[in-house]
Amino acid sequence: QVQLVESGGGLVQAGGSLRLSCAASGLTFGWAAMGWFRQAPGQEREFVARVSGSRTDYADSVKGRFTISSDNAKSTVYLQMNRLNPEDTAVYYCAAQFALGASAYVPAEYDYWGQGTQVTVSS
Repeated sequence: QVQLVESGGGLVQAGGSLRLSCAASGLTFGWAAMGWFRQAPGQEREFVARVSGSRTDYADSVKGRFTISSDNAKSTVYLQMNRLNPEDTAVYYCAAQFALGASAYVPAEYDYWGQGTQVTVSS
């Protein structure tokens, strides 16, 4: 049974930092591309970042502020978020993707999802 468990969310002031973690189990972590998405109230789920092997992709809105990384030995993917602003407030989800050539940006092309962790940035 595949499980993705996010942690590290919370309340932070604008300009601050948080690091999210997503621990994976029940899958061959090294074979998966791992992504982070977020969803604000009333909004669609949107792509944040993905790591696939040595390649990383980012949404324009987070480039230069967020960094995605993974530790295969721990089957964990991280999202370091710096210079947070209130527009970053959302539930953050990690997701695993196995299909070669799948789009990084489309939620439906991911195979497994975590339950999400809330990030709230106060002004």
